[in-house]
Amino acid sequence: MKTWHPDLSRSGSPLYMAIADLIEMDRRSGRLSPGDRLPTHRALAGRLAIDVTTVARGYLEAQKRGLVESHVGRGTFVTGGGPAADAPPDPRRAAAADPSMNMPPEPDDPDLVARMRAGFSALSADLVPLLRYQGFGGAAMDKEAAALWLGRRGLTPPAERIFVTPGAHPALLSILATLARPGDTVLSENVTYPGLRSIAAQLRLRLAGLPMDGDGILPEAFAAACEREAPKALYLNPTLQNPLTLTMPEARRREIVAVARRHRVPIVEDDAYGFVPAEAPMPLAAMAPELAWHIGGLSKCLGAGLRLAYVAAPDDGRAVWSFASAMRTGSVMASPLTAALATRWIGDGTADAILRFLRAEAAARQALAAGLLSGVSYRADALAFNIWLPLPHGWTRSTFSAHMRACGLGIVASDAFTVDGAASEAVRVCLGGPVSRPDLKTALAFMAHALEGPPEMAGSFF
Repeated sequence: MKTWHPDLSRSGSPLYMAIADLIEMDRRSGRLSPGDRLPTHRALAGRLAIDVTTVARGYLEAQKRGLVESHVGRGTFVTGGGPAADAPPDPRRAAAADPSMNMPPEPDDPDLVARMRAGFSALSADLVPLLRYQGFGGAAMDKEAAALWLGRRGLTPPAERIFVTPGAHPALLSILATLARPGDTVLSENVTYPGLRSIAAQLRLRLAGLPMDGDGILPEAFAAACEREAPKALYLNPTLQNPLTLTMPEARRREIVAVARRHRVPIVEDDAYGFVPAEAPMPLAAMAPELAWHIGGLSKCLGAGLRLAYVAAPDDGRAVWSFASAMRTGSVMASPLTAALATRWIGDGTADAILRFLRAEAAARQALAAGLLSGVSYRADALAFNIWLPLPHGWTRSTFSAHMRACGLGIVASDAFTVDGAASEAVRVCLGGPVSRPDLKTALAFMAHALEGPPEMAGSFF
């Protein structure tokens, strides 16, 4: 097929990998069909102004993926077989989602999805070694990718303090098990991530909530709690905080670090959303590497199904050893398959493409919510995946959740997030997940209509 002219800018991979990626993308889109003859090495090299050996390596990579077949004297042809991704999706998989989770919007751009699949297909060449048990903390190349990723947030820990873990939740469980014993106090935001509450209960820790303003926890309240409670740790979700969508500015972070240093309280920084903004404030772990644990989860910025988080441990050998022991006991290792996929996506630019999509789609969905809920008071951020909705007009969180249960949105009552005191009449509304933008518009319009009056006017209860 002498007219095939791939646009290498569509892939952020090295040139030879980009050629294989684009063969796969164009096969999925129909630009290439089984049996099509690709240009010769020399012809494509001239067309793209690259070296002939680069084209040869690209065709070889495509052949490894089952995308092409080469025949001496005849040329290179697109195959009819290859990756199983050409098969239609299994509807049983498509229907699997937990609406109680704060999910990012799901990629639906065909080129981006094809690029993600190309990375997945490329792993098949290393399938056998990826099915082995591997050393705890991640293979060397996966830790290198983790260091590269964390370095973009200003973190530069040595390799021995970087761990590839099977998700932020088990990492948080192991960190707190390392820092505290049953009956000890751990501090957090008073409205905080529900997983922390579950972990504290599991470890029989006393969780104490700190009051907040629009910039996060109050430094003076933190200092007073340190004097009063002798806490073993402070947990924070400082960027696009779940569920309030707040981002703690750098000045407030430095105030918190100063208090933590003064009272020698370790900080556990859950940076789940740290990569969602193009420019987020410096992590607390970069300000206090001797004191802070940093959990860089990939669930919100690349995909929850990866079940991966990169942990940067503080400059404390004993804590690192205890953490490694707890993690190894609880999970043995992170999945080498998903670690390899994340490493590939970070290295070839796919991770950046996913982030660009998430930012654009989150902003579009927040703009949609702002337009439809213009008469409603709620808390949000332009890049957050949710809104925090205090309920007006006599609505309670139970009646509102029941009224909205068939709308397709993930709605969770404030009880799940409240650490101390009575839960407010408020809910978290997720704007991401499997719901499409048109369906989201319909659901938000339905919500806006309901909130125009008291629950009796909604007519949902008989």
